[in-house]
Amino acid sequence: MGLFKKLVQTEIAAIDWEMTPEYTFGTFESWGGRERVRSKNERIYYFFIDAWDEEPKLCLMERGIKHARVIAEILAPPEMVRRCVDEQGKVARFERTHPINEELKQWLLAQVVESEDDSKVIPLLETSRAPMAGTGLPGRDAAPAVPERVVLPHEPAEMSEEDVTALVLRFNFVEQERNPEGSFAKVLVDNNDGLTVSDRVTGLMWQRGGTDIMSHRSMRREIERINGTGFAGFSDWRLPSMAEALSLLEREQSAAGQYLHGCFSGEQPFVFVDATRKPGGQWFVDFKQGRAFWSSGTIPGGFGRLCRREKD
Repeated sequence: MGLFKKLVQTEIAAIDWEMTPEYTFGTFESWGGRERVRSKNERIYYFFIDAWDEEPKLCLMERGIKHARVIAEILAPPEMVRRCVDEQGKVARFERTHPINEELKQWLLAQVVESEDDSKVIPLLETSRAPMAGTGLPGRDAAPAVPERVVLPHEPAEMSEEDVTALVLRFNFVEQERNPEGSFAKVLVDNNDGLTVSDRVTGLMWQRGGTDIMSHRSMRREIERINGTGFAGFSDWRLPSMAEALSLLEREQSAAGQYLHGCFSGEQPFVFVDATRKPGGQWFVDFKQGRAFWSSGTIPGGFGRLCRREKD
């Protein structure tokens, strides 16, 4: 198999043709939702379509417990990939990560998996995590005074699309689909611990980094672990509400290509928020696209950036 000779340093790698983005969400929530997933070191490989950009693309995913990495783009005929997306119907408007269809499977078998020609396989190199640079923000003592604090909704919520739009407009958040000309003011300050920054307007302290890709259930366990270790000296970290996560959005993209201040890590392109969708699904805030979106569970996990409310 020319594909795996190029990508994977193992003799046992194989494509899981039954795996889809939807199934991974449950399969890898803990130590495997299916009996064959027995070890945190086990990896499976499956093809899927990434339709988040204007032109959808065929990709190869490497997946494990608390691990998800797109390792290659496959140069399939664009019209074939588009047909597969079009077959998703109305769901394609909200779900942008799709399983492959039979047409693509047969093309992959003939042109990629069982072929020694690897010219259609474009490896995606994994970038190493470098320590975060300085924030470029003023310290807490040097920050300007804030005339009025804005208390954002912070309770868990069930929200419809209309609720999210109303929330964006109420606080004039910058949201690229619902309110691109918004201008919610922030006063971010450096807490000089290398780990956190605070917004003097909302009274929230934020992780500069965040948690790796995982399911909603394992995200909850990770929050318990972080609080148990007293991250940055505190034990009341939590998922942000929809409003709190939206408050971080910026009008312009950072050097990392995200609508987010450069003091934050770019390794968490979208994050869980403490809001479910009415009538069903999970809400996220996407810093790369600068918007809120929901998924019914077909994306391969998610990221987290936690916050806590500072004492007045």
